[in-house]
Amino acid sequence: MTTMQTNDLAESVPEPVRIGIVSISDRASSGVYEDKGLPALQAWLSSALHNPLQFEARLIPDERPLIAQTLIELVDRAGCDLVLTTGGTGPALRDVTPEATLDVADKEMPGFGEQMRQISLRFVPTAILSRQVAVIRGKTLIINLPGQPKAIAETLAGLKDAEGKQLVDGIFAAVPYCIDLIGGPYLETRDEVVKGFRPKSSQRPPRSVV
Repeated sequence: MTTMQTNDLAESVPEPVRIGIVSISDRASSGVYEDKGLPALQAWLSSALHNPLQFEARLIPDERPLIAQTLIELVDRAGCDLVLTTGGTGPALRDVTPEATLDVADKEMPGFGEQMRQISLRFVPTAILSRQVAVIRGKTLIINLPGQPKAIAETLAGLKDAEGKQLVDGIFAAVPYCIDLIGGPYLETRDEVVKGFRPKSSQRPPRSVV
């Protein structure tokens, strides 16, 4: 195989992506009930991205120092490009995920939380009680998601009508470009699940991917 053919082959394969997924729950982590957050996150991400994915999964209790320590480990040592958490974002006394996330942040990205609440308000008025945040640590984007699998999918993918027309954009549409801007890999979305948005100047030439 020639050097040109090798380069063409490398360019035809999406970049690998390492993703941290963290489910935060006292009861699930202690075995009181089965955790559904990690399977939901892994299944959705696998369906939404063409990239080869490697997951770093963690199931931990609602302890602020432990949550912060886990996020630091996933970013600084495991080298995750993206970290998604689920659970612990409500107003209850044990809900401390946003505080722990802000503890490790270099920058806050408030638009993600604002959009998640707008999506959830389409379903329940109590969406205003959610406190999800998103931050950047180094070259990694960290996003807090809701705790229920259905809500996870809705906030990531957005809402479509019966004909499949997008009514409200999900937050993941902005994730690939955000990761571009902070120096991460080029995420390639499956348009039938969620279509990532990039300015034309930041788009790579289209190619056939499976």
